Amino acid sequence: MRPADHPPVAPPRVGVLLVNLGTPDAPTPAAVRRYLKEFLSDRRVVEIPRLVWWPILNGIILNTRPRKSAHAYSQVWGPDGSPLAAITKAQAAALQVRLGDAVQVGWAMRYGNPAVSAELERMKAAGCERILFAPLYPQYSGATTATATDALGAALAAMRWQPTVRSLPPYYDDPAHIEALRADTARQLAGLDFTPEVLLLSFHGMPERTLHLGDPYHCQCRKTARLLAEALAPDYPALRIEVTFQSRFGRAKWLEPATDAVLAAEGAKGTRRLAIAAPGFSADCLETREELAIRGKEQFVAAGGTHFAALDCLNTGESGMAMLETLVRRELGGWI
Repeated sequence: MRPADHPPVAPPRVGVLLVNLGTPDAPTPAAVRRYLKEFLSDRRVVEIPRLVWWPILNGIILNTRPRKSAHAYSQVWGPDGSPLAAITKAQAAALQVRLGDAVQVGWAMRYGNPAVSAELERMKAAGCERILFAPLYPQYSGATTATATDALGAALAAMRWQPTVRSLPPYYDDPAHIEALRADTARQLAGLDFTPEVLLLSFHGMPERTLHLGDPYHCQCRKTARLLAEALAPDYPALRIEVTFQSRFGRAKWLEPATDAVLAAEGAKGTRRLAIAAPGFSADCLETREELAIRGKEQFVAAGGTHFAALDCLNTGESGMAMLETLVRRELGGWI
């Protein structure tokens, strides 16, 4: 029994916080500038010394890139906002239904809104004394998984009464993930009105130096692609599967081969029917719906291709949500 003047105390609960990269609040230059400033100021994202990077970021990039990026966002923006935010929110809602009332499911963005710190505070105030922190990155990278964990640490450092926290590990080679990718990719390929000669598996790029500095991202992308190709082979023995890396930025050498270069090369050498998938993304976003689906198609067709399809990410499909439920329930073992 609480004393009469004791503040209300929420009953103890278990929480799951889904986290993805981030998005601007609106497809406008001002909103994109705020987002890019936060994103590109992260030392894990850009590892160039501050004395060199700061003038480039504030003097050039933030004065030129926001308008271009805002136009790109406007091409994929929907009634519920950016695809990444809308889909991540929907994934949280779908997972809530699957897990039931024993767990409270929330979602947050590493950059932009809703912020990790705000959602952690909200869940703690709602009684979540145990929280599974779940970055939705299949492959680990310092610029994604690690910086999400940094945000978690900073949020916890500001809290007097901290929840107990577990983290979802990378799941790049988890059998549940590979099966979800296989089933969903096969479903989408079967629904096309043409038979692809080539399937490109496009992962987000990283500067090549990150590989040499010990980041496992490149190796984990390659393993995901190999396992997915092996899983698809029995049903698609004639399908040639290639791995590429997209979203190059700046002058540094990035992981190769580059998606845009391969699309052009495939069209030029006679490939006419091509599909592209992005198994490193848990939800569709600017990089898949604008960079791949719109610009990628333009590049391939300009080089001679005739049929092009950009496949959806797992999003809230049955295969993807079943996988996410499997992973989350495993990590919640002993809590629910």
